[in-house]
Amino acid sequence: MKSLHPRIRILWVVRAVIFAVIIGAIGTAGAQTLGAPIWIPIIFAVLLLLLGVVHSLLRYRKWGYEIRDDSLYLERGVLTEVRTVVPLVRIQHVDSRRSALERTVGLASTVVYTAGSRGADVRIPGLEPDTASDLRERLKGLAIEADGEDAV
Repeated sequence: MKSLHPRIRILWVVRAVIFAVIIGAIGTAGAQTLGAPIWIPIIFAVLLLLLGVVHSLLRYRKWGYEIRDDSLYLERGVLTEVRTVVPLVRIQHVDSRRSALERTVGLASTVVYTAGSRGADVRIPGLEPDTASDLRERLKGLAIEADGEDAV
């Protein structure tokens, strides 16, 4: 089972910090408007920050993926564990992506689009750009081979 690059923790922690700051600012503004004590939303924002950081670190420990003979297998989740098996014959196309935050920490994601109705795409975050490109090409090749085997 392959794990994600450790720098993904930085990205997830930064997102948790941004979320806590936004909630704290909104709560503080609301408290000032209503005349409530300002320390209540600040404490709430600090608790959100702590929970977000802990969740980010646990999320990293629980994330893994593996390319099997006939499928892509993913394990992830902190409170709810999710195990996903994507049969190679169901893969429609594969992308590599780099958001602005991912670029700042030198990471990328691979997105696998599948034939299906519910949640028809799977994203593997926290990969180095070369690893994301290699994974994209490998999955593309395996999907083409699998499709040829199942072709009527």
